[in-house]
Amino acid sequence: MDFNQGLITTIHEYGVVQDSLKNLSNGLSNTPTAILIPCLFEEFKRPALSHTRDILKDLKGLNELVIALSAKSSEEVEEAKKFFSSMPFPVHIQWTNSPKVIELLKSQEKNGLDLLGTPGKGWAVWQGIGIATRKSEVVALFDADIKTFKSSYPARMLQPLLEPSNGISYVKAFYSRLSLESNALQGRATRLFVGPILNSLEQIFGQGDFLQYLQAFRYPLAGEFAFTRELGMNLRIPCDWGLEIGLLSEVYRNVRLSKIAQVDLGVFDHKHKEVGTNPKEGLQRMCTEILSSILRGIMEHQAETLNISQLATLEVLYKRVGQDRVKKFGLDSAVNNLPYDRHEEELSVAKFSKIIKPSTIKFLESPVTQQLPSWSRVLSCENNLQNDLAEAG
Repeated sequence: MDFNQGLITTIHEYGVVQDSLKNLSNGLSNTPTAILIPCLFEEFKRPALSHTRDILKDLKGLNELVIALSAKSSEEVEEAKKFFSSMPFPVHIQWTNSPKVIELLKSQEKNGLDLLGTPGKGWAVWQGIGIATRKSEVVALFDADIKTFKSSYPARMLQPLLEPSNGISYVKAFYSRLSLESNALQGRATRLFVGPILNSLEQIFGQGDFLQYLQAFRYPLAGEFAFTRELGMNLRIPCDWGLEIGLLSEVYRNVRLSKIAQVDLGVFDHKHKEVGTNPKEGLQRMCTEILSSILRGIMEHQAETLNISQLATLEVLYKRVGQDRVKKFGLDSAVNNLPYDRHEEELSVAKFSKIIKPSTIKFLESPVTQQLPSWSRVLSCENNLQNDLAEAG
């Protein structure tokens, strides 16, 4: 393992000592801590969530497990409750799209608040933060579809936050995305789009502070992160596929870089999304919204806008950098004896390159996006909304 440290404090996995839950349990006993899992009900039918539940059973001292659940009926909610009934700590199943929740959030229009975000992970995360921060000082978020979940994940994510003298407010995961079935490299949106597009934008705009910040993260699209209550209460939450980049932008806005860390979780696997046959499907749609989130962050934090003449340069640069990355990943895979379909990777870069121009033009026409307001703002209008939401859900 390398020893590299950059703008963001990096906690490596050296593989010398096995992670122990003992230190984590000591920290949990001193700091009220919650784990938040946003999920669709369909995840309860897959083995990954059962595996995660069984690993979490061994945690001692967890203050609360919050499941931000999108379900079609109260029967599904009851089934979810039974699924987690054996946990040795309190579990709150938050039915995010229940009729009472919709009614409650719609009622806040009287305060000028639009809280009915687009149904999806962003809206679930926003509700989950509101629920989890009622009773906990630290919150860690994990997706529901992690096939490789193990005790070291929460241990490594939470420990930097549980010791106040570390001065850390936000922790982001990074990992090696490998398929459990084939051992092939995954994470194409990060490897073949986000990495090359950030490199290309840096060549156009120069080494701006925000672009350097984004490039300091080993896996900027990782869906696993942890934060203090103070930070969580001040995050605006995006409601599209730009959620992860949008959250990094919010963290950048709220805390110093010295209060941010990234943690190596080792080998990691979860559901894989197809590239898609057109810009409205799969990873192409996802990357369209990610690009908008990146460009919005550059506007907000560097006061720079991509113009039409620069757009042509970006297309050419991206394709060249993307193709160079394909060659590098091919060699990386070959030396590690991993299967690698170079032709398919080249096709993915070609498809991603075609979304850059229409996505950017659409973004420039309407750069403002929907963000759910921070909980600190919401509570300034309705100071009991967290508890009311928990009861409604």
